[in-house]
Amino acid sequence: MKNQNFTTENFSSGKRNYFIDFKRAVNDSNYICITRSDKLQNGGYKRSNVVVFEEDFHFLISAFSSLFHSAAHLHLEESEYKNSPRLTFQKGVRGIKSWNPDMRPREKFVAHGTDALSDAELMAMLIGSGRPEQSAVALCEGILKAAGGRLDLLAGQDHKSLSRFNGIGIAKSSAILAALELGRRMCAVS
Repeated sequence: MKNQNFTTENFSSGKRNYFIDFKRAVNDSNYICITRSDKLQNGGYKRSNVVVFEEDFHFLISAFSSLFHSAAHLHLEESEYKNSPRLTFQKGVRGIKSWNPDMRPREKFVAHGTDALSDAELMAMLIGSGRPEQSAVALCEGILKAAGGRLDLLAGQDHKSLSRFNGIGIAKSSAILAALELGRRMCAVS
């Protein structure tokens, strides 16, 4: 099965062409491929590319956000710039705490409300943490994907089926199932 290309953007500058493709890999994960194609004097092309898989999209977005923020504030004095929010990585800090504050689910929730958050981000707020190699958001995205992205199917799960996900135990599965039950009860009253 060939990789599926969802969408592509491109632009050129002189003898350089750039392509940004959003694709689905054969293993069903999404990725972004950024390709630079340079026209050589012999008429051929030299291509180089970078691939970013979906579990790292938030890092890519945070990095671009930080880059654009920095570029927008080049005119500021150094002391003013140091006090402006931007992407920071602290030694030893991993997971959501390493993300740009504007990208963190709890901060997005407070600043923009529930409509700004995906189902996975809302679930991540319930479970509180992921695993050393996987954020709470990525963990919840995997759980939702296994339920076909459908909360109604997720609500039919039990502790045992949720606990098959590495990083989900009785406490985290209880938080998810309790929230889904509250939603069910709210709908039953309406």
